[in-house]
Amino acid sequence: MSVLGKIFTWWNGAGLTTMLHTSRHGEHVGTDAQGNKYYRSKQKHGDGRQRRWVIYNGANDASRVPSEWHGWLHGSFDDIPESHLPPSKIWEADYTPNATGTAEAYRPAGALERGGRRAAATGDYEAWSPEG
Repeated sequence: MSVLGKIFTWWNGAGLTTMLHTSRHGEHVGTDAQGNKYYRSKQKHGDGRQRRWVIYNGANDASRVPSEWHGWLHGSFDDIPESHLPPSKIWEADYTPNATGTAEAYRPAGALERGGRRAAATGDYEAWSPEG
């Protein structure tokens, strides 16, 4: 991305000021499978904690942070997740981005985007009546 892109966009990766702040005050601690980079502050606050943040590889979408890194970002544990990850399970699905608001979003039968026609009722529904 160009320098102008870094100055004027915040939604696609880190902007120029974030990159400058990270280079001066941040320590890179790891990278996830999607290429997101995780940092912590070089100095601790008065209460002994360090600030933690992520620089996304692409669009800034919080759903792109894997659960193990989410726990680390929020201070649930102090160890870097990559050093304690169990092997992946065969049933675990790969990450898929949130498609809400895009052309790839799920649209059930009867949705306006799919013509607005629902399947005919099958007769298996019986309406409740307070008398009966």
